[in-house]
Amino acid sequence: MKCKLISHTPEPEKVVSIAAKLCYSKSDVDGLITGVLTGNDTEKFIDKLKGMGHESPLEHVSFTFAIEGVSRTLTHQLVRHRIASYSQKSQRYVSENNFEYIVPPSIARDSQAKEKFENLMCTIRQAYNKLASMDIPKEDARYVLPNATETKIIVTMNARSLFNFFSLRCCTHAQWEIRQLANLMLAEVQKVAPILFKNAGASCKKGYCPEEGRSCGNAPTLSFLKECGNMLNLNEVFKY
Repeated sequence: MKCKLISHTPEPEKVVSIAAKLCYSKSDVDGLITGVLTGNDTEKFIDKLKGMGHESPLEHVSFTFAIEGVSRTLTHQLVRHRIASYSQKSQRYVSENNFEYIVPPSIARDSQAKEKFENLMCTIRQAYNKLASMDIPKEDARYVLPNATETKIIVTMNARSLFNFFSLRCCTHAQWEIRQLANLMLAEVQKVAPILFKNAGASCKKGYCPEEGRSCGNAPTLSFLKECGNMLNLNEVFKY
């Protein structure tokens, strides 16, 4: 799997700060730009912004990733994150006569399972090539291709969408392949916007787990926090 950040909004943390300050300031845009916060003040301001739940300024910065060495299984999940832009290698126009495929770790570490899996991939390749030799269009021959087929995709998301993506897909309950991708994407954006994505990741990074009944135990569930609040008569603190 490869994931590379190929483009992003310049000075993303500055842009978020300007957009947020505009909502609360009488100053004109030029004044906001020249008076934008720097250093520790920027970090405190962005932390306060996220703590307030004022997330719309995060939508003004975007990040574009080039991703390859992933399966169609992964991209079927990825495109469910709808506030994003995608450009994917087409199976209509690009021949898959010698397609690569992704082997899940659970299959790779079992020699018998791996043999069955690879034999099936070979059979599918032969079927695809046979259809192609019969002048079947690629857009129809692709119907025999497996979800394991390797693909490439360009993805652009704004910061707000990325926070949502990371909260769901960095979680241990996410499927292994998209979780691996989410962690690679998170590492990429933290290089260029470390303050903005300081606490990004699975929901437990926020101090709670939304997975009622199947929490991994890294953080208390919301129902547990509410119960503690009732016991301590601090309902307002844990209201959600």
